[in-house]
Amino acid sequence: MFRIGHGYDVHRLTPGREFILCGVSIPHSTGLDGHSDADVAVHALMDAILGALALGDIGMWFPPTDPKFKAADSMKLLAEILKDKRCADYKMGNCDITIIAQQPKLSPFIQEMRKNISKVLKCKLSQVSVKATTTEGLGFCGQQQGIAANAVVILEKKTG
Repeated sequence: MFRIGHGYDVHRLTPGREFILCGVSIPHSTGLDGHSDADVAVHALMDAILGALALGDIGMWFPPTDPKFKAADSMKLLAEILKDKRCADYKMGNCDITIIAQQPKLSPFIQEMRKNISKVLKCKLSQVSVKATTTEGLGFCGQQQGIAANAVVILEKKTG
């Protein structure tokens, strides 16, 4: 049995914050604003996994009003979701993450992002796609006000 999920997230860019995507700290003059580390790509991935299994969204699992998630490492939150029995019954078919950002250039960091995600998902690197695109200067991403991410996953029920 297969389950497909889609996730989307967006965070505002702000000075004085670390810029983290897929667990990689990227040098930049701004970072992503949020209650946790604001790793927009991992947040989209978590929502895709939760959506595939009809388990709500990350706001339900890790409320932004809860102080224990202040500055939380999103990679650890992803690992927490995967420990849940309802998630543990499935294995990753593949995931595909698209990060929408005008700046910084993300291509030098993509392989490390893929490795980080595959490690947490306990799957092969070939099952994890991370890519980046710009909006040609259009919209909030293009005007460097924020960064967005989409993620799609296919999960397969584990057998015996």
